[in-house]
Amino acid sequence: MRKPNCCTSTLDLLILKAVSLGPLHGYAVLSRIEQISGQRLFVEQGALYPSLIPARASGVAKDQWGKSENNRRAKFYELTAKAVNGYRKKPTGGNARVSGAVTAALAARPQQA
Repeated sequence: MRKPNCCTSTLDLLILKAVSLGPLHGYAVLSRIEQISGQRLFVEQGALYPSLIPARASGVAKDQWGKSENNRRAKFYELTAKAVNGYRKKPTGGNARVSGAVTAALAARPQQA
């Protein structure tokens, strides 16, 4: 049986993209996704942490405690060096293909199914 990838959903990719721009605490990750999507994507807090668990377990993301901008203790997430190197080497054409495929699937009409 094949071991599943840590980051297979669109949400996983968005989270990793957000933290690839710099270490962020949980709420800031959600805010960054809203920002980079032009306020078109809103992620609920309950969806964030389950996506971070496999990313951390596989060594793609790491976390450490720090202080948030309002001086509260918060866990900050960032990509590991291994993930950053892999991200830079990976071609982006696959993302465009997946995006196109999802767009086509969502545009399907009942007579096309």
